[in-house]
Amino acid sequence: MLPLVLGGGILYWMYRDFAFDAIEHILFHEMDWTWMLLSLPFGILAQAFRGWRWKQSLEPIGEQPRNSVCVNAVFMSYASSLVVPRVGEFARCGILGRYDGVSFPKALGTVLTERIVDTLIVLFITLFAFATQIGIFNNFFSTTGTRIDTALAMFSATGWVVTFICGISACFSFYLIFKKLAVYERIKSTLSGMWQGVSSLRRVKSMPLFLFYSFAIWGSYFLHFYLTFFCFDATASLGATCALLCFVVGSIAVIVPTPNGAGPWHFAVKTMLILYGVTDEKALYFVLIVHTIQTLLVVLLGIYAGLSLAFTKPKNHQLQATL
Repeated sequence: MLPLVLGGGILYWMYRDFAFDAIEHILFHEMDWTWMLLSLPFGILAQAFRGWRWKQSLEPIGEQPRNSVCVNAVFMSYASSLVVPRVGEFARCGILGRYDGVSFPKALGTVLTERIVDTLIVLFITLFAFATQIGIFNNFFSTTGTRIDTALAMFSATGWVVTFICGISACFSFYLIFKKLAVYERIKSTLSGMWQGVSSLRRVKSMPLFLFYSFAIWGSYFLHFYLTFFCFDATASLGATCALLCFVVGSIAVIVPTPNGAGPWHFAVKTMLILYGVTDEKALYFVLIVHTIQTLLVVLLGIYAGLSLAFTKPKNHQLQATL
């Protein structure tokens, strides 16, 4: 319940004095729906590319899932994460195990590898945006009170040493405890399977294709977001640079575990838009409408995936029918 309460609390704080009665007028009389509709295929493509890349990651470790199951599993993972944040990563591994007999630990290991690759790409995009727009970023950190140097300055040299020693001690203690428990061997075998999944990246059949999928995922995410700028007069003329900065801070904000980043994403993107001269009211309208429509797309893809999987026979059933 904590992620729901956190996201709801941030949204209530942002929209407590908001004029919701004007949204209907904006949706039907001011908003250009053509650009919104053009943005939606890129939201679908981002998830499809993720499913195709996942299949490629699983093949080097002896798993042969179907493309359709991989993509539907990704669709379901995003939809299920709207209910319980981050649960989708486990749900999609379970779906692959149920329909294509893929080892859960191995699948989870490849998901971990994906997250590492995605983190590196987001870091690259962030550094590029930071280097080209350092002044705007400084204003953003000052406005939101999230300056990293200020947070790090709160730790003294002794504090860093004590924190490091406590961290090492905690890890060693957990190791000793788990070694004494009956589930130790099961955990050990699970971690072994996960490591096979993590190391699969070294043996992918086509590294150029893997990299293409990886950058295509984030390129699609960006276009899914950027095209919505042209739906509103207040953001239509801000340009790709502003969209990139909003995309970066929004991508970082969704690290906070709330359903689809609700709350932190709204706050981060709204703050960046204000720094570019958008009024507070219009920035609030933008983030509310865009996030809501994109979340509805996630829901619809989840429903589609659920129906599609309902008519998909597990591989072991297909094998029995063939025999």
